[in-house]
Amino acid sequence: MKEVAVLLLVALMLNGCGSSTTAVQSAAGGIWSAELLGGEAGASGFSFITQFTLSGSNISITSFQFDNAGSCFPVSGGTQSGTLSVTYNSAGVVSGTFSFTVSSGGNTLTLTSSAVTGNFNTTTNTLSDGSITGSWTFQGATTACPATSGSFTMTQTTS
Repeated sequence: MKEVAVLLLVALMLNGCGSSTTAVQSAAGGIWSAELLGGEAGASGFSFITQFTLSGSNISITSFQFDNAGSCFPVSGGTQSGTLSVTYNSAGVVSGTFSFTVSSGGNTLTLTSSAVTGNFNTTTNTLSDGSITGSWTFQGATTACPATSGSFTMTQTTS
């Protein structure tokens, strides 16, 4: 009988963990804006705004636009893909990992982070104060768009 009670407790704990991850993943989608620091020549001063949803940890882009059209990317930014994996603790504090790639015309911009933060409200299933900080690298196709890197901050936009 004791073994059955322990198994039920473990099953309930695992079920709770799975549903909380799903809720915070869904809440992490939405509108995010990014500012990239560093870089050189045409591969510097990047900033963009994107809207996405999440299917598991895979980002599905709804819209994407560079705020500053430059010689290395068109305003629409070419092709984007990425992952965002977030969890939260008992206090609702969010942590996670993020990767995001933008490719166009032989140029590739890659953002990576293990510093995803924010607050998750378990009652309303909402994420607030979402922030991602990390590093970016750029691989360019021409001398006007040289290989370079820097840091970035990406913040959740409240709607």
